[in-house]
Amino acid sequence: MKKKLLSVLALIAIIFASCGTKEQKQETTSSEMQKKVDEFAMVQLTTDVSKLNDKEKQLIGIFFDIAEIMDELFWLQSFGDKAEMEKIQDPATRDFALINYGPWERLDGMRTFVTGYGDKPLGANFYPADMTKEEYEALQDENKGSLYTVIRRDKEGKLIVKWYREEYKQQIDKVCALLDKAIPLAEDAGLKKYLEERKKAFQTDDYFASDMAWMDMKNSHLDFVVGPIENYEDRLFGAKAAYEAFILVKDEEESAKLAKFTSMLPQLQKELPCDPKFKQEVPGTESDLNVYDVIFYAGDCNSGSKTIAINLPNDERVQLAKGARRLQLKNAMKAKFDKILYPIAENILTQDQLAKVKFDAFFYNVTFHEVAHGLGIKNTINGKGGVRQALGNQYSSWEEAKADILGLYMVCSLIDKGEITSITKEDAVTTFIAGILRSVRFGAASAHGVANMMCFNYFEDNQAFAKNAEGIYTINYENAFKTIDSWAAMILEVEGTGDIVRAENYSKKNGQIRPSLQETLDVINGKNIPKDIRYEQGKKVLGL
Repeated sequence: MKKKLLSVLALIAIIFASCGTKEQKQETTSSEMQKKVDEFAMVQLTTDVSKLNDKEKQLIGIFFDIAEIMDELFWLQSFGDKAEMEKIQDPATRDFALINYGPWERLDGMRTFVTGYGDKPLGANFYPADMTKEEYEALQDENKGSLYTVIRRDKEGKLIVKWYREEYKQQIDKVCALLDKAIPLAEDAGLKKYLEERKKAFQTDDYFASDMAWMDMKNSHLDFVVGPIENYEDRLFGAKAAYEAFILVKDEEESAKLAKFTSMLPQLQKELPCDPKFKQEVPGTESDLNVYDVIFYAGDCNSGSKTIAINLPNDERVQLAKGARRLQLKNAMKAKFDKILYPIAENILTQDQLAKVKFDAFFYNVTFHEVAHGLGIKNTINGKGGVRQALGNQYSSWEEAKADILGLYMVCSLIDKGEITSITKEDAVTTFIAGILRSVRFGAASAHGVANMMCFNYFEDNQAFAKNAEGIYTINYENAFKTIDSWAAMILEVEGTGDIVRAENYSKKNGQIRPSLQETLDVINGKNIPKDIRYEQGKKVLGL
């Protein structure tokens, strides 16, 4: 009996000792994770709702409900059941998992940070995790490459194709029911038409008509970007669109200032520094540039790094017919400039060049990045089809690189023309390079990351800037202006010829963080500067 009692006591001791060890380990983990969470500065998303009428306020309320469903759908696409992450015991780890929409750190090469999870599948949840590329290629279904289908296995284990409307029927039905409530409240004819067509799109997985309707929506105070849109989450083939939503309130005064630039796009296209055959298409002039306060992010756009501008639609057919709409999210943009970009610049630039880092320059660089997506050509000159198809999994990174450099090119050109007067070309270039250093902290795991690295390394190789022994960068403006032209010409040639081999070789060599830059990033990361922002958002924040 005594022996038995001793055994029991020993067991209890072991249990308590184990608990103590676990708690201690969890505290350490929590402390480390809290630092990760704190890398995302909290920003409250608000706007002046007093300028909205009662029906517009009701509409926003419904948009919030739909956006929450987009968030649920993105969780299913990117990870699976969100409830698994909400069960994590450590509060900081749980918060970080919710920021990243799963157990993989999006701004650090998708590194796993939750015990029990391995590498994130390249195809996210769009494909079976065990599917091989050979197996996919053997699948005989014309819809397998659609933006709006998933690949699943049947009962026999064979691959099958399912439309989003089938795979996510429960959620889509809820969205359509909410849109039925929203449509009668829309007083603006353009917004009403868009919501009607978007409902049909959710039901059919054909978004062309709704994208066209969205392009015609010119006068609404509200905007609601919603649906499966970007293909970045699919790192296997770049073929599947992820669900997201933005709720936006228009800044009429700031929008009016940008309106004049849309008519200038055909001329800016003609002036691009490249062979004429790579700029022979005429961009649509129905494109509009508008400024908004964003009041809600959901799904793909809310995962990891936060988008501060929108350029849509992605459908090349719509772009060629009507151009694109560029929506600048000024409140989010200002938050990133104040909390991240300028503090970084303070640590890596000389004092005289730091004075050239300005919010107006950041605003115009971001604005014309989005405009630049519409320049160049959408179809290859040598019969390889569309640029997107020809470049395959290289397309996203090269397209982002194009937008970066052509955006800067246009800002400098418009300054030369006297159309932009609040900043100088030197301001634009200095803020651009500081902006790259803000972005490259995310690494090169994403399309934007690879684009940032290729651009930064090209500028460095062409002596557009140099770093001294103290780690301070000095920009050579004469070289920088030349570099803008040559880098733009190279990208437009790669896209125009659809040269995927050249694209792959170049990005493999130059789309990585070099040791010298890593040293700079290590210094920046030691300064407790946030990597990005996250949001306090929703009905309560707006007082609705």
